[in-house]
Amino acid sequence: MLAGSFVVFTISLLTLVLVEPLFDLSFTWIFIAPLLSSIGAYVVFYLFIKKFITEKLKVLYRSIRKGKFESQAPETISLSDDLIEIAVMDTKNWTEEKNSEISQLKAQAEFRKEFIGNLAHELKTPVFSIQGYILTLLEGGLEDENVNRKFLERASKATDRMTNILEDLDLLTKLEVNRVHLELTNFDIKELIFDIFEELEIKAKRKKITLQFAKEFDPIYVCADRTKIGQVLMNLINNSIHYGEENGETQVRFYIFDDIVTIEVSDNGAGIDEADLPRLFERFYRVEKSRNRNEGGSGLGLAIAKHFIEAHGQTINVRSTIEIGSTFTFSLDKGKSARS
Repeated sequence: MLAGSFVVFTISLLTLVLVEPLFDLSFTWIFIAPLLSSIGAYVVFYLFIKKFITEKLKVLYRSIRKGKFESQAPETISLSDDLIEIAVMDTKNWTEEKNSEISQLKAQAEFRKEFIGNLAHELKTPVFSIQGYILTLLEGGLEDENVNRKFLERASKATDRMTNILEDLDLLTKLEVNRVHLELTNFDIKELIFDIFEELEIKAKRKKITLQFAKEFDPIYVCADRTKIGQVLMNLINNSIHYGEENGETQVRFYIFDDIVTIEVSDNGAGIDEADLPRLFERFYRVEKSRNRNEGGSGLGLAIAKHFIEAHGQTINVRSTIEIGSTFTFSLDKGKSARS
């Protein structure tokens, strides 16, 4: 605006100097008239920018921020500010924010599509099995004593599998909205793991897998929800058996740092590809894409385990090497023994 006023002043001055001989103007008017013209031009430029540019920027800010501004609110922007720089900065921030939102929405849409597909596949397998058994019975198998009981038992197992999937989904939904209450108690986690070893002993023997502690440990007390941590450990140890190699072993070890107890469950199985590790705790995510869906659990075990550990304010992690094995690690608050 000052530059424009100076230009007007210069042009007016030169014009009056050129026409002075014709109109016999006084020396004073030759300088006063250009000065008044430049002042008038300054006022006009100011009002123009205030009216047309600043107001347009206000509309722009309201459009991209919906009334919420990160830098200066439009009402506080003055003509002395670098309006273009402010506009560029806020527009750039708005663009980055929207691009980030779009990326998140695309990722969520992809996850939702994949989740629905996996869920349909998980439920379709037992439903089709039940349907096949029932049709066989209706077509004459019901009268055959060698067939009816066997097929009814298989249909019952398929029903149980479908029920487990739905129950795990319901539990996972509650976990995600923080509707699961933790009953914190002090208990010996070594004893809990020993009980799980005994429960899974028969399954481990079928694959000739040894369940053991890495070394002799004294009782180790933690402060946690015993039932939910038991479910976490059951899932991890059961998976180590299921995916372990014959004649292999599953080891559990403990590390104590100050008031934190770290638990590791390791196996010497086939291992997990590095590309699969970031998604391992997703619902229904399968490392073995081609394996029979009738085998194993609901496909939600690790997702539930992750939520249980996070509900305790801790994290669960995994490291793995192909053909060497996998190790799952999580931590809990150290507890007090019954004698303390």
